[in-house]
Amino acid sequence: MLSNDQIYHIYTKSIAGYEIFNDDDEFQKMIQMIDYYQYETQLKLSYFMKPKIIEKEGFYNALEIFSKDKESIVQIIAYSLMPTHIHLIIKQLKPNGISQYMKKILDSYSRFFNLKHGRKGPLWESRFKNKLISTDELLLHITRYLHLNAVTAYLVDRPENWLYSSYKEYLGETNDKSAFCHFNDVLDINPVAYQKFVSDQIGYQRDLQKIKKLIIE
Repeated sequence: MLSNDQIYHIYTKSIAGYEIFNDDDEFQKMIQMIDYYQYETQLKLSYFMKPKIIEKEGFYNALEIFSKDKESIVQIIAYSLMPTHIHLIIKQLKPNGISQYMKKILDSYSRFFNLKHGRKGPLWESRFKNKLISTDELLLHITRYLHLNAVTAYLVDRPENWLYSSYKEYLGETNDKSAFCHFNDVLDINPVAYQKFVSDQIGYQRDLQKIKKLIIE
């Protein structure tokens, strides 16, 4: 069982490398779910999206109103979405919080994706994997690993060009309402220094990925 007030690297992937994020709409839907389900609620995201306030105010303004009287079950520190998998760095705040949270976002996205594509059956390979992050130094390096994922996979040349990670939040380049990662209490991030810290590792991380592939083959 995962422990309260501990930080974990969470990883989950699709069945057989199936592409579960095919366009901006699908990526953005998962980002909304990652944000929405951090709060202690029984409401499905689809129900939350129905009120007129969503149409009038937009998702993030409506979520700000909705979340005022809600407690968080997890603290989201960083995330990175890839076409076939998800990386999250999460701190558990409530007993069984991470398991509840992951079940909600994975089930919710499966319903959305299967309905959109006329598909049936499971979408995710298995229960999510988790790894305790035991030190601040390790936490900092894993955030960099996440934020370089799309660059390592040659989906973009620079991490700031990938719109589906928390990297721009770390650089202070997002709107306050749409920024939902809370890392200032666990990491001392200077945006300029952090950008250099990440960018300096691009070549090494790509080379490391090539070596891993050679070893596996």
